[in-house]
Amino acid sequence: MKKIQMVDLKSQYEKIKTIVDASIQEVLDTNTYINGPLVHQFQKNLEDYLGAKHVIPCANGTDALQIAMMGLDLKPGDEVITADFTFAATVEVIALLQLTPVLVDVDITNMNIDIEAIKKAITPKTKAIVPVHLFGRAANMDAIMEIAAEHNLYVIEDNAQAIGADYISKSGVKNKVGVIGHVAATSFFPSKNLGCYGDGGAIFTNDDKLAHVIRGIVNHGMYERYHHDVVGVNSRLDSIQAGVLNAKLPLLDEYNEARRLAATKYNAAFAGNAHIITPEFDANENDHVFHQYVLRIIDADRNALMQHLLDKGIPCAIYYPIPLHSQKAYVDSRYKEEQFPVTNQLVKEVIALPMHTELDDEQIKFITDSVLEFLNK
Repeated sequence: MKKIQMVDLKSQYEKIKTIVDASIQEVLDTNTYINGPLVHQFQKNLEDYLGAKHVIPCANGTDALQIAMMGLDLKPGDEVITADFTFAATVEVIALLQLTPVLVDVDITNMNIDIEAIKKAITPKTKAIVPVHLFGRAANMDAIMEIAAEHNLYVIEDNAQAIGADYISKSGVKNKVGVIGHVAATSFFPSKNLGCYGDGGAIFTNDDKLAHVIRGIVNHGMYERYHHDVVGVNSRLDSIQAGVLNAKLPLLDEYNEARRLAATKYNAAFAGNAHIITPEFDANENDHVFHQYVLRIIDADRNALMQHLLDKGIPCAIYYPIPLHSQKAYVDSRYKEEQFPVTNQLVKEVIALPMHTELDDEQIKFITDSVLEFLNK
């Protein structure tokens, strides 16, 4: 059996080596390292794929979130609501901009931001909501956009984990996640569903005026060289990474389908086990693209299971072991433990198994057999 990886980028690269190597060589031959033709080509290709009017590439996903908020001209003290159960980058940029993060609980069934918790958290200072499409599953954007419209709020989609996922609205309209809110941010970190070979990110929006502002922000506030019209940052996607992403983008749907197929096999193997709650998804829809495959372990020792898997050479991880409201950097007297019952439960139960495009049946069987061996003993 091939060695099991949490993410097997080497095997994935071997299948696209020729086109990736040619793209990198093109950059080396033309010396177009920053904002070269491959960056513009990737921008256009991703706009076409997403159905977005504007894609603005940048240096990484965290920058993408920060720049999106800067483009909306949020002011210090403005409140931004987001999920307590997610990676710290989401709240990090809120704090960096001297905005006020408002953390709320998540839904037990899908681990995405809880709609009723959003409603309870809104105050006169609230200016934006940041739903995170966690682990690759679309948040409830119908409800979120309705709340935003009612209270005149911006919606900033954190799409770092769900690029390529579809969201079917209650009216039957299908959109890619990331083009539903006012603006969205994504990451092209190597392990993402669409990942480069370094850091990279992008901002999406259908708002022409906002796109113009953001294009200035990513490039030191310049629209014309040495003319600084807005306060900006230095955050640009380099041409080599754009070349890698151009090679992978035509395969993104295939990659996501491979992830869903692996998740289907995992779920089938674990079906009926009293100690396991598997992720819910519709195998016929593209609403979950499984950036991570995350189980909940019930009435069993999750940490001991993790060690059991590691001892067998099976990589696994806990996303996320500490709620954001309990992190030293974000502790705040406004938060009470009773506000976060679901998050506090999930951090004790979740475990992520290997999930990537190269998983084969032999590996999946070994992983699932090993999990069941521990839980059934």
